[in-house]
Amino acid sequence: MAKITPFRALRPNPELASEICELPYDVLSVREAREVAERRPRSFFWISKPEIGWAEGETAPSREEIYARGRQQFDRLIREEVLFSDRKACFYLYRQIMGAHEQIGLVALSSCREYESGVIRKHEFTRPDKEDDRVSHMESLEAQTGAVFLIYPADHELDRKFSAAVSRPAQVDFMSEDGVRHSAWVIAEEEELRFIEERFAGIPRLYIADGHHRSAAASRVVKDRAGKNGSGGFLTVLIPHDQVQILPYNRFVHDLAGQDNLTFLARLSEVAAVEIEAETVEPRTREEVGMYLNRQWYRLNLTSPNSPRKLEEQLTVTRLQRQVLGPILDIGDPRQSRRISFVGGIRGAGELEKLVDRANQGVAFSLYPTQIDELLEVADSGGVMPPKSTWFEPKLRDGMFCHLLR
Repeated sequence: MAKITPFRALRPNPELASEICELPYDVLSVREAREVAERRPRSFFWISKPEIGWAEGETAPSREEIYARGRQQFDRLIREEVLFSDRKACFYLYRQIMGAHEQIGLVALSSCREYESGVIRKHEFTRPDKEDDRVSHMESLEAQTGAVFLIYPADHELDRKFSAAVSRPAQVDFMSEDGVRHSAWVIAEEEELRFIEERFAGIPRLYIADGHHRSAAASRVVKDRAGKNGSGGFLTVLIPHDQVQILPYNRFVHDLAGQDNLTFLARLSEVAAVEIEAETVEPRTREEVGMYLNRQWYRLNLTSPNSPRKLEEQLTVTRLQRQVLGPILDIGDPRQSRRISFVGGIRGAGELEKLVDRANQGVAFSLYPTQIDELLEVADSGGVMPPKSTWFEPKLRDGMFCHLLR
C-alpha cells in the first residue's frame, strides 16, 4: 500500500508567489541562480542555494556559514509572513501547464518507512556527498523545502476527484518566466482527505521520478529524529504516470581524450554507423544518437551484435556510455568525471551547439528520451539506470510548499 498523509504546509503569500518560487536548487548553476535572485529579494534561491550570497571569487565560507545564511533568509520570510502555515493538516493540488502539456500533482507527505522498504521504488544510485548536502540543508532549516517528484499508476477515481477540484478558483495562480503556469488548491474537507488516503492505500507502489538525493536525505533525517515532529514523512508531489513528460538528458564531453577529430570519427565508425546530417538530429529510436562535432551534425546508430537482456542495458544512455563514452572518450564513471556535462532537454539542441562552438573542442550528444514505461519497468525489476537518464518537464517549483520539522 502507498501511505500518504496530509500536513500543514508552509506556503507563499498568493500575491507574492511569482517572486518567491524558483526552480529546484540543482537545475541552475550558482552564477545563474545568483543572477535571478539579485533581481528578486524574496527569491527562494536565497534559501535553497544560499551560497549565492557570496560574490563569485570571494573566499568560500564554511558549509555551516552557508546553511546558517539560508536559515536566516527562511526565518525572515516566515517572520514577514511572506510564507505562512495552514492551521490544519491538508492535502494540496499542484497543477502545471507548459504549452499543450498539463499535469496535476497531489502534494502530501509520503512515508520514509515505505521508502526504506521498497514500496517507493528507486531507479538511480545516489552520491554520499550530495546526500550529506541535503541532510545538512534540512537540519539547518528544520524543514523540507524541495518536494520529491513521485509517480503513481493512474487511477480514474483520483483523476475524476482532482479534475473536479481544479475547476474551482485556485488559491495560488501565476505564470513563471519560462512560460509555465503554476496553480495550487487546498483540500481541507475531512471526507475528501479520507477518500484520497484510502484510494492511495490501494496503490501497491510509488516511483521516484526526480529527487533521489532528497529522498535519501529525508530518510536519514527521520532516523536521526526518530520520527519526531513530522519527520516520519517527506515532502512529495505525486503525479499519475500518464501525465508525466520526459525529455532527453543530453551530454557534452569537454574534449576528445587527446584524439583529433579524424581519429575519433574513425574509432567511432568501428562501433556505430555514422551518417553526416545537414540539420539538427533528433533521435527517433533508442538505437539512434545525434552528435555535434566541429560544427557538424551526425546521426549515429548504436546497434550491438549482442542484444542486452536487461532493459536498463538497452536504453540509449547505457548504449552511449558502454560503446562510446567509456571506451573511446575515457569517461569511466560519468558521476565523478569533470570532463562531462549533462544538459537538460529543455535547453534544446542549440545549447549543445553553443557549448561545442564556444569551447572550440569536444563533442555533444543528443539522446532519445527514456520512456515512462521503461522507467517503471527498471524500477520494478530493482534495476538501476545510468546517472542523468531522465529530464522531467515542467519542473516543480521550490517554495510552493514546505514541510516544517519544528
